[in-house]
Amino acid sequence: MAKNLKMIHPLAWTIIVGTMFGRLVTSMSIPFLAIYLTSTMGVSATLTGIIVAASSLAGVSISFYGGYISDRIGRKKVMLVSVFCWAAVFFGFAGAHEIWMFFVMNVLNGLCRSVFEPASRALLSDTTPPDHKLLVFNLRYAAINIGVVFGPILGLQLGSAQSTFPFVIAGFVYIVYGLVLVLQFAVHRAALPAVSTAAAPKIREAFRITSRDRIFLPVLIGTTFCVLGYGHFSSTLAQYLSLTPDLENGSRIFSYMLAMNAAVVLVVQYPVVRTVSRFRPVVPLILGNILVSVSLLLFGMAHSLIAFMIGVFIFTVGEVLLFTMMDILIDRIAHPEWKGTYFGTIGFNNIGNVVAPVVGGLLIDRFALQSGIAVFAPLALLTAVGIPFLLAAHKRLTIKEQNETPVVRSSADSA
Repeated sequence: MAKNLKMIHPLAWTIIVGTMFGRLVTSMSIPFLAIYLTSTMGVSATLTGIIVAASSLAGVSISFYGGYISDRIGRKKVMLVSVFCWAAVFFGFAGAHEIWMFFVMNVLNGLCRSVFEPASRALLSDTTPPDHKLLVFNLRYAAINIGVVFGPILGLQLGSAQSTFPFVIAGFVYIVYGLVLVLQFAVHRAALPAVSTAAAPKIREAFRITSRDRIFLPVLIGTTFCVLGYGHFSSTLAQYLSLTPDLENGSRIFSYMLAMNAAVVLVVQYPVVRTVSRFRPVVPLILGNILVSVSLLLFGMAHSLIAFMIGVFIFTVGEVLLFTMMDILIDRIAHPEWKGTYFGTIGFNNIGNVVAPVVGGLLIDRFALQSGIAVFAPLALLTAVGIPFLLAAHKRLTIKEQNETPVVRSSADSA
């Protein structure tokens, strides 16, 4: 393991460590936004859902172009511009005092995230040898969850549910992240992949290739429903816990659930990834969808902290299955010169994050004071709609690899 870690490029380490601190400060601020708007500012659950969804909607609208632009002009320019703009957005959250301001800032938050992250993931792929990519992508995912372990607890102590001050801290952290990237890009300039605008696809061709990929397209549709289910954890569940009469101090319970979610990821990620890496990467997505659906049902039936924590454990295992192998699958499908485009296009599955808080908010307004199962059972069923699409992708990937295998063997035999 130590030998493998030494093989990771310094730029990749910068992204991994920067991701950890970035998620630390965002998880002590953004997840509490729904509670702050509902409890402190008195915004309705439906309107809060729309504001929360604005980030994902903006991200969906730009994610394809963010990845595409990084293929055209290079990862460096895209990452540096977006990271400093992202810092400015967090300062904007801190200064917001009207509902429309939170809406605008969350739109800009989604834009920055959907430009920066596809480029950073593509750079991870660019700077990592094929036999180390699973390790690097999972280190990035582990870094996310290390940040999320401590972020909600810090957010609770800083009063994120009643104040926007934590956004100031987030802004400063992203400024530091950007400055470190500037330094690292300067030091390792020679190691950066050359930008060839001639080799990069035209935007119409890029869209045509990704939209007609018979494996990628059902993966995109299926994971949209997976993301929809996942999105209820930080939006619908947060509002439900703060409003349901069956629980006291729902904000505190939610912060514990966020911290447990991240801690369980760190505990189960390695054994889960080690187990499922022997399967085709669509299989973990199918299992993850099933577990997230089951956990949503449990949230609807839970009436105690222990019951919610059991639901969090099941939800988290499903989350690990969904997200640890997704980057590997996209890297495996994508053409080398179109990796940024593919990583950007998979961002369209954030349509699920757009729909989740809106649908969840409507159900909460109608049923939260009456029945938890009436809120979460429809959400579980809607999440499970993604399973047939993922099964189709799995079947097509299996057929493709079976058809390719004889070609390799025949070449070896003839040699």
